[in-house]
Amino acid sequence: MTDEDAVALAHAMFDMARQGRTEELCALLDAGAPVDLTNAGGDTLLILAAYHEQPGTVRALLDRGADVERLNDRSQNALTCAVFKQDARTVQMLLDAGADPDAGSPSSRATAQYFDLPEMSALLDRAQR
Repeated sequence: MTDEDAVALAHAMFDMARQGRTEELCALLDAGAPVDLTNAGGDTLLILAAYHEQPGTVRALLDRGADVERLNDRSQNALTCAVFKQDARTVQMLLDAGADPDAGSPSSRATAQYFDLPEMSALLDRAQR
């Protein structure tokens, strides 16, 4: 595989995460592609799947050991993205996987407060008990 082919494959994997093409993405991960592959902005596959509301892909990435605490270049993680998108299912999955509501800047908790998202705040608060 040439460098150009590797870059094209990485871009395709980021698109798979965004689009919820879980089966295709998992085939590549199971063949040895890194689960915490990161793009030029620091976004991981998990961050992209969470931001684009792809809970099936999020679940598959978590099952393969994706780092829930990884921050992108804007100091955001997958949980912050899911909170911003108000995707309760993904928020709960990430919390169950150990994501910290106070990690990052702004944190998931701060994001929920800033955008006045009471359902998201309640989910985050329950995780701390």
